[in-house]
Amino acid sequence: MPGFELIGEEERAAVNEVFDEGGILFRHGFNAQRTKGRFRAIEFEQAFAKYMGSGYGLALASGTAALKVGLKALGIGPGDEVITQAFTFVATVEAIADAGAVPVVVNGDDTLNMNPEELERHITPKTKAILPVHMLGVSPDMDRILEIARAHNLRVLEDNCESPGAMYDGKPLGTLGEVGAYSFDFGKMLTTGEGGMVLTDDPEVDKLAREYHDHGHENNPNFARGQDTHRISGFNYRMGELQGAIGMVQLQKLEWIVAQNRKHYAALEKGLAQIDGFRFRRVPSPCKSLCDALIFQVPTKELANKFAQEMAADGIGTKNLPDAMEWHFAGYWDHIFTQFGVSREDLWKSLLPTYERLSRSIAVPVMVKYTPERVSKIVNGITRIAGELL
Repeated sequence: MPGFELIGEEERAAVNEVFDEGGILFRHGFNAQRTKGRFRAIEFEQAFAKYMGSGYGLALASGTAALKVGLKALGIGPGDEVITQAFTFVATVEAIADAGAVPVVVNGDDTLNMNPEELERHITPKTKAILPVHMLGVSPDMDRILEIARAHNLRVLEDNCESPGAMYDGKPLGTLGEVGAYSFDFGKMLTTGEGGMVLTDDPEVDKLAREYHDHGHENNPNFARGQDTHRISGFNYRMGELQGAIGMVQLQKLEWIVAQNRKHYAALEKGLAQIDGFRFRRVPSPCKSLCDALIFQVPTKELANKFAQEMAADGIGTKNLPDAMEWHFAGYWDHIFTQFGVSREDLWKSLLPTYERLSRSIAVPVMVKYTPERVSKIVNGITRIAGELL
């Protein structure tokens, strides 16, 4: 975490180049005004797809847009059910609802991500897709989820908005299912300020995604854009040229960012491993985590809240748990689920197992620019707090 730590002269130079070469901020056209004939958003999506080993990439306005465009490209619509998990950002459920489908939310296991057994129990004849989320750098048990998807002939869209650079069995997260969605907002590992990406190996899915994100434009080479052909309606989720230019620079830093994360995470984990009463989040053995945050659990919710308060007083931050639970746990989103006939009471009752885990969890952010001294301060501070509270 995250790319914003490294915004600097390289990004400034890339933005200035856009203006020096004609100042065209739109993804399409204006060829005569582009003095170097460059299309930054297209360059970025192609480079990102190549980096991740995917056949096709589509740059978008946000990670939320990537989720919705991915769903539409998979043919998800009214009457369909999409199963996702209780620990995620609200955008995951918003995208499902905005695509016209019904979000079905299941509990997590000790990865804090989707529990495959719960997933299988919630499949109905209306289920059309599974949307697992790789929260804070860690995947769920994707082998089992993909096995269930194949057995029930379901599409898989990975919400990898938080974990570009993490791996599963040697493959980048976001490239295991039919579609992967990524976010590049200012708090993400790679940032373009706002932005997102859809990856797929399926040419028809890619074509549908491109059309949907651009008002239905097929970008037919036989016609000018003003006379372009179309087959579906769409919307505007395009990425602009400034975001594409910044993304190209950030992508060159991603490997180093991930390496720094993993180094700092290992030092934090080693320093905290001896504390009695801590339980670390499980990372599935095939998963090579992004190491975006180190998550540990304490025995009770009350202890977790006290821990977080003491950590804040000591200048040690947290990430999402417990400070932003309202936006990262589906039990709070009755404003969405009531439209599908699910009451707040029933929503909370169904998701209590996840709440019980999350309410006892504390996520320590891992920053790229940590120094050994900063890591030691965090370890010493948490160790001291544990000695007083546990």
